[in-house]
Amino acid sequence: MNIPTHPEGQIDCTVLGAILQISINRPAKRNGFTPKMFRELGEAYCRLDDEPALRVGVLCAEGEHFTAGLDLPTIAPMMKRGEKSVPLGLVDPLNLGMEGYRRRRKPMVVAVQGITYTLGIELMLAADIVVAADDCRFSQLEVKRGIMATGGATLRMAERAGSGNALLHLLTGDEFGSTEALRLNFVQRVVPAGQQLAEALRIANTIAAQAPLAIEATRLNVLKAVEYGPVVAMLDFIPVQQNLSNSEDAAEGVKSFVEKRAARFTGR
Repeated sequence: MNIPTHPEGQIDCTVLGAILQISINRPAKRNGFTPKMFRELGEAYCRLDDEPALRVGVLCAEGEHFTAGLDLPTIAPMMKRGEKSVPLGLVDPLNLGMEGYRRRRKPMVVAVQGITYTLGIELMLAADIVVAADDCRFSQLEVKRGIMATGGATLRMAERAGSGNALLHLLTGDEFGSTEALRLNFVQRVVPAGQQLAEALRIANTIAAQAPLAIEATRLNVLKAVEYGPVVAMLDFIPVQQNLSNSEDAAEGVKSFVEKRAARFTGR
């Protein structure tokens, strides 16, 4: 894009129809995250949820690398004070359900490439679908810096890959590639480097063409099953389905089926 960047980095947003493309933009510093970038990322996630015309987010990064993680000189003082990087009241890009933060409701697809360390892994695990370039270099290396991963890696790596696989990478801080990330269910698709964003946008547009209310309900039910278990998630089946069945989109779904045409969903 060649957008001029602030010395502390920035988060750029581009509307592509129903897609909000959110770009991490600090390539000169391998997209290392500063407090400014955390705030702007939370604001971008809020925009996705708050604008009705937007249906899916795509998180990507400028340059050769997704992110080297935290910009420690700017973030370490906040960590020592116990301060949060994302201001309270915003959507938490890490989607941890912490008090004081909103949780994202709309789908997020992530495209990663090159160095994808620490925060980069946690951002992609907090999203819904991840497309990785085949040149990715992953590492959850907090133990090499004397700190612990607190953006969700200790939770989600074990949930996706089992505790043994999670601890192998969490405790060694080793570097692994896209093939290993795919094996561990950290990413859903691996493509040749340079094609990751196009593939993420293709998936996002396919999602955006479906019924928005049904997409949101489906995503939230999966999330509830992961966090609270299948029995709790099943309690939503009848009331949520009843609500969806009475929507204009459900009526359009039936009508388009009868008329043998693509549905035109409005999110109502």
